[in-house]
Amino acid sequence: MHNWSADLDALLSVQGLIGLFTLSILEIILGIDNIIFISIAVNRLPRITQKKARTIGLALALIVRSVLLLFVGWIAGLKEALFYLGPYGFSGKALILAGGGIFLLIKTWKELMEKVNSPDETEIEHLKPGKVTFKSVIIQIIIIDFIFSFDSILAAVGVSGIVLIMIAAVVISMILMIMFSGFVADFINRNQGIKTIALVFLLAIGAILLAEGVMDAYNFSVPEEQHLHLNKNYAYVALGFALLVEVFNMKERNEKKKKDLGIKEE
Repeated sequence: MHNWSADLDALLSVQGLIGLFTLSILEIILGIDNIIFISIAVNRLPRITQKKARTIGLALALIVRSVLLLFVGWIAGLKEALFYLGPYGFSGKALILAGGGIFLLIKTWKELMEKVNSPDETEIEHLKPGKVTFKSVIIQIIIIDFIFSFDSILAAVGVSGIVLIMIAAVVISMILMIMFSGFVADFINRNQGIKTIALVFLLAIGAILLAEGVMDAYNFSVPEEQHLHLNKNYAYVALGFALLVEVFNMKERNEKKKKDLGIKEE
């Protein structure tokens, strides 16, 4: 039986509090892709239900990650091969990552193509309620929450092996994300350039998940020292760079608009 008393003592120590702070920040960073997906997914719903869908989506992410943290041993077991095709082994982890990557690629590509082919935002707003239902959006969020939870949990285990600290960090990060998810969603929807960047970022994340699943299968065919690993941090760096460029583009467009309207800064 798990010793929660020892976990509490560890949490209340100086080292435990530092670990909690560090892990909370890391969980927020790893949750960026989740927030972006949820923001874009719920945008297909009527505005009156969007906040409710975002809150439910992130609350489900909190529940899923907290429950999975209690089954770290089961997650570790997913790294073992379930079956082989020739020298290549297919683990539960590889199948989940690859399946999630394909789902994210298809979903995001459809969103991106609809945005490109429907530049009239008023038309898109008009079509939203008839194309999706609240239930379908929540199901999509649950699927993506489950896929993204693996990165979150593996990072938590790497930083702190203490279950109570890991759960506390997930709770803190999710509460902060619920508080600011509305702002993020509104910002993405108000700025179409940002929305395009967000969609392309999700495409990259989907491709990375698929590649991780393929690499995991390949790694069973070679010695451990020859294993391939994919660093997802490059995607976050690229996202940051693209956002920085778009911020300057937004400023340039605003200045040009002011000049066109004859507005002078005092």
